[in-house]
Amino acid sequence: MLTYLMTAIAVLALLFVIMSVKIVHQGYRYTIEHFGRFIRVAEPGFNFVPPFFYRVGRKVNMMEQVLDIPGQEIITKDNAMVAVDGVVFFQVLDPAKAAYEVSDLYSALMALSTTNLRTVMGSMDLDETLSKRDEINARLLIVVDEATEAWGVKITRVEVKDIRPPQDISNAMARQMKAEREKRANILDAEGFRAAAILKAEGDKQSRILESEGRKEAAFREAEARERAAEAEAKATTLVSDAIAGGNSQAINYFIAQKYVEAVAEFARSPNAKTILFPVEATQLIGSLGGIGEIAKMAFAPDKSAPEQAPKGRAQSGVPRIEG
Repeated sequence: MLTYLMTAIAVLALLFVIMSVKIVHQGYRYTIEHFGRFIRVAEPGFNFVPPFFYRVGRKVNMMEQVLDIPGQEIITKDNAMVAVDGVVFFQVLDPAKAAYEVSDLYSALMALSTTNLRTVMGSMDLDETLSKRDEINARLLIVVDEATEAWGVKITRVEVKDIRPPQDISNAMARQMKAEREKRANILDAEGFRAAAILKAEGDKQSRILESEGRKEAAFREAEARERAAEAEAKATTLVSDAIAGGNSQAINYFIAQKYVEAVAEFARSPNAKTILFPVEATQLIGSLGGIGEIAKMAFAPDKSAPEQAPKGRAQSGVPRIEG
């Protein structure tokens, strides 16, 4: 009888010990209650919690968690209807507050995030909601984090996943974007044509300037050449005059012969000349020149009373016949 009693006591003691041992996993905290009143938080590892008098109240996840906000129909400041959904990242810092300050933490976070999302985006225009996501996320983070501080929860991030405007607004935005792109393309084309016209005009200007400078340089060189030719002609005339004044008939012979040859060449180049007759024998041309020289001697000889008559044959042979 005593043996059965001792065995029963041992079994009950073993069951009591087994029921008292609580293993808390890493990343979790358990709240311990004594007759329904919170007394402490069980840390990860081995914990002894006597049954009947103590019990585990709540098992709180201390890791960072993600709460998905379902799609919401929100009216913006300019009365545009948009569909929005997002996510909230949070972490429990105080398990006691998270367990006893709010009845359902997840439902409370969902409702709080949804209402604040409507409030923030409802105070903005449609263009602002589409272009200022970072500002929306920052404002939501500040508001929701302040509201959940009393629950022992830290809101780490709030992100708006998608903003879907109505189809007609999407079509209008697409047309607006297309028109804006076409406008920029036309502006770029116009600027390109303007730049090309400016470059072309600048090139024409430079070309005309260079052409004018070339004509100026050519005219200057031509004038210089004429000036040098005139100087040479004047110098030659001066030399011939000096030679004639000194009684040298060879200079005037050379001068007259040169003019004679030039006159014959001009006759030959004339477009109206059909028939030209002139002495073709060199002796006749020399005879003519000799006759002209004799006349010059008689004209400039001071010691003779009468000039000698030039030979008739030479004078007659030196006169050319020209038919036009």
